[in-house]
Parts: sequence; C-alpha cells; structure tokens
Amino acid sequence: MPAKIAKYADYDLAERIHGVEYQMAPARIHHAEIRQNLDRIFSSYLRGKRCKTFSEVGVFLDDNLLIPDVLIVCDRDKIKYDGIHGAPDLVIEILSPSTSKRDKGSKLKLYEQYGVKEYWIVDPKGNSIEVRKLQDNEFVLDEVYHLLDQEEWDCMDEDERKAAKISLKVSLYDDLEIPLKDIFAE
Repeated sequence: MPAKIAKYADYDLAERIHGVEYQMAPARIHHAEIRQNLDRIFSSYLRGKRCKTFSEVGVFLDDNLLIPDVLIVCDRDKIKYDGIHGAPDLVIEILSPSTSKRDKGSKLKLYEQYGVKEYWIVDPKGNSIEVRKLQDNEFVLDEVYHLLDQEEWDCMDEDERKAAKISLKVSLYDDLEIPLKDIFAE
C-alpha cells in the first residue's frame, strides 16, 4: 500500500482578500489544460506587442493579493519583480469547487472596483465562459459562451447554427477571436 502523503503539504499558494488568507489547492488536470491553452493562445498573439500575459502571478490591489489563472497587462509600469501592482486589463478565473464562490463574489467585486476592463469566468465542467466588461465602473455580463458538442450542433437548425457563438471575441483587440474548442481542448 502506498505511503499516505499529506494533502498539498508542499503547495504554498495563498490569496489575501480583505485581510483574510485563503490557501489554494493545486489545479485539477482539465483546469490546468484550459489555463495552458489560454496562456499559449495569448502568448502567441501578444508576441512583439506591448501587452503581456501571465499565469498564476500575484496581483496586488492595495492590501489584497489575488492570483488569477490568466491575466493580461498592457501598462508595463504595473509589472514589478514580485507581481502586478494595479488592475490588469483582462483577468480570467477558471472555476474550481474551492474557489468558485470567491471568483464570482469577492474577487469579481475587487476586479470591478479597481478597474479591470474585462473579466472571464471559465467553468471547466460546463465548458462555458461568462464574459463581463466594465461599463461605468460596473461589470456588465456581455455574453455567455458554451462549447457545443457534435450532437448539440447536429440538432440545431440553420438559424440556430448561425446564432451560435462558437468563438469568443476579445474586446481588448480588434483582431483576436478565439474558437471555444481551442480553449477547452484536452
């Protein structure tokens, strides 16, 4: 019988929100695959451009320390040796059972308060993405995207297929549209 290992004993990653520290668990495989896919897509697109993409880097918003799954920063003055100081332009959180309440609650409110322009909440179980955009200092739900499987696609009529959102337009860039299948690829 294998030796019992203390759960997450060597994993030391924590966020601090309004003075409360939250230990984070290592990502599950599908969560990590989605994060890697997004990082690859953004890294490739942003090569040679002013904006930079990061994964699991600390974001300091006054006394709060948040660690989003993926983020984009266009103001390079915010990039310091220990993390990002100030609001990123785009933040992506990939839901997990232990973080989803914070991702949809206190973290959403902080990102909104500090001026993040676009916030995605990715649900790996539902293969969906909620996109919120900052308007008048408030996040507004812009769109909810769902990855359709072949059976769902086959059951749609022509009008439904035309209306289906099979790719996600990134509002920060005029020429970046990401197929959902590329985000959720395993």
